[in-house]
Amino acid sequence: MLVLDSGIGGLTVLREARVLMPERRFVYVADDAAFPYGNWEEAALRQRLVALFGGLIAEHDPVACVIACNTASTLALDALRAAYPQMAFVGTVPAIKPAAERTRSGLVSVLATPGTVKRQYTRDLIDQWATKCEVRLVGSFQLAALAEAYMRQGLVEEEAVRAEIAPCFVEKDGRRTDIVVLACTHYPFIVNRMRKMAPWPVDWLDPAEAIARRALSILPVIPLETPIERHVDVAVFTSGHGDAVTRRLMQGFGLTA
Repeated sequence: MLVLDSGIGGLTVLREARVLMPERRFVYVADDAAFPYGNWEEAALRQRLVALFGGLIAEHDPVACVIACNTASTLALDALRAAYPQMAFVGTVPAIKPAAERTRSGLVSVLATPGTVKRQYTRDLIDQWATKCEVRLVGSFQLAALAEAYMRQGLVEEEAVRAEIAPCFVEKDGRRTDIVVLACTHYPFIVNRMRKMAPWPVDWLDPAEAIARRALSILPVIPLETPIERHVDVAVFTSGHGDAVTRRLMQGFGLTA
């Protein structure tokens, strides 16, 4: 199975997928040559992703592809399915439906990259699943980079995290935001810092497990009597190499980089 993100964020999805599918071999693709996706024009990024997946599918012949990135999924998922109809794609979209089902206050925030926030796809999800809630879309320019820095260096500027998440917290008519949707796969890496800097407790909704379960559901069932073969999961960098710190991080996740 192939898992792609612009950087390390998709490792949160890979971690859950490997727990659910230990018998599968994984190829993790970090499109670091294009990081961050939020800086791209939409048409150019869509074109890049369609071309990139063409080469990846030809080289690795995956049984399915997981786009472990909200920005890429909301932008290019339909185009990828049209370009490669023989391939099963699993996207990552904001978990607005489960948030709407769980909220008690009716105040939900979606914390995402600016690209995900401005997509019509995201607004369509709100119109479809959350009409009885008040959903605030919060676009963060810095959190993905802060998460990357935290995973590389083990440190993050907590006041910077506080500033990025502050717009998520709304008080209205005696009610408070009680759910924040993490609509970027990088964000779970620093959710512990978000909890610390939050003005009050909320449910931080991480979609990684749901994405992994969706991927599992579309794959053919492997018979129980089939022996599990030893395999090597690998990391691929579109830059061709990746920096030393990122390579060590990939190795820490059990990937050969």
